[in-house]
Amino acid sequence: MAQASGDQGRPVVIGTGPCGMFAGLLLAQMGFRPILLERGKSVRERSVDTFGFWLKKRLNPESNAQFGEGGAGTFSDGKLYSQVRDPNHYGHKVLTELVNAGASPEILYINKPHIGTYRLAQIVRNLRAKITDLGGEVRFQCRVTDIEIEQGRVRGVSLENGEFIASNQVVLAVGHSARDTFEMLWERGVYIEAKPFSIGFRIEHPQSLIDRCRFGDQAGHERLGSADYKLVHHCQNGRSVYSFCMCPGGKVVAAASEPGRLVTNGMSEYARNESNANSAIVVGITPADYPDGPLAGIALQRRLEAQAFALGGGSYEAPGQLVGDFLADRPSTAFGTVLPSYKPGVKLGNLSGSLPDYAIAAIREAIPAFDQKIQGFAMADAILTGVETRTSSPIRIKRNPDYQSVNTVGLYPAGEGAGYAGGILSAGIDGIKVAEAVALSLVAG
Repeated sequence: MAQASGDQGRPVVIGTGPCGMFAGLLLAQMGFRPILLERGKSVRERSVDTFGFWLKKRLNPESNAQFGEGGAGTFSDGKLYSQVRDPNHYGHKVLTELVNAGASPEILYINKPHIGTYRLAQIVRNLRAKITDLGGEVRFQCRVTDIEIEQGRVRGVSLENGEFIASNQVVLAVGHSARDTFEMLWERGVYIEAKPFSIGFRIEHPQSLIDRCRFGDQAGHERLGSADYKLVHHCQNGRSVYSFCMCPGGKVVAAASEPGRLVTNGMSEYARNESNANSAIVVGITPADYPDGPLAGIALQRRLEAQAFALGGGSYEAPGQLVGDFLADRPSTAFGTVLPSYKPGVKLGNLSGSLPDYAIAAIREAIPAFDQKIQGFAMADAILTGVETRTSSPIRIKRNPDYQSVNTVGLYPAGEGAGYAGGILSAGIDGIKVAEAVALSLVAG
């Protein structure tokens, strides 16, 4: 078993999404007995809160589709593929541990592997059990409210309950929605910079339409399953519009984490057998669009989410519009052949005011262009639901090659929230890399 030299305390991992979970798992496997701190609840309790919000419109700001064991990826399609360079095969380590925790062995060899929302929950519980069996500790409903930094070095973390945990090695794996944590870090002087992200809507079509366009006469064959797609269009106004987080046979879900703000996302169960296909159709934006400091992207997200909440009637119903009406810039008054899957519900109207004008113009140009690739993509009865704002973190907590913050020794920004990953697999890979860096630092003393 590895031993750390000096009195540095046990390593602390903030967050139990895929990045934090794999950082904690690797540290536990190396004998460092990490303490994992999660502001939300265990995955079972969190699922009760999340489904309760979808059905009854009661949002728990600390336990929802963003916060809780498993991270935002728990309520998603469970996609396990990534475009990150991985010469050391960390991705194979992630997939192998997922199989050991209960995932189907097929994720080790099939193209575009995925797990599905409900299977992920049990796998997350099994990963946690492995960490604790190895001497690690996982604490829920432990929100970190402050990080003590002394002369540019981390000394520990303070919890909402008043407890202080001394540690010289803190992994920051909080996910892209921990806005209060980002604000606290900025106030403490940790270097943060704005980064690009994307904004847009969810679009829903009949899955059968996508299957026919992608598979032709073979559509519906059991071995093919539900078809997916990946689309991009470069617009005349210089913007790029692309499909993101495509969920075959899935649902659009409520992903809000702050009262009075509305966010959409998509998820699929393992079978991918729901009647609709859904995807985010989003426009890339850059810090030039929100130039007022490192946290200005967060302010933009909040403004758009508050507008969507108001357009939906202020009850967490989402604003929606038929694609035909959106392209013609007229309000929708009745659903057509495609019924939205979003819960708590969709209120029809006009989405034109829900995003900046440049984004609306770009999406209006892109949808007919996508129709040239997937015939029927611009079908009049397809449904747009707003808004999608959490495509990636709007900030980056910059780090050195040793994975530590550029100006705070002992702080390891990691995963999607810190701007270094974009999905379950890439976040898990980043967690492993950071855990290795922490181990090297602990052994060196």
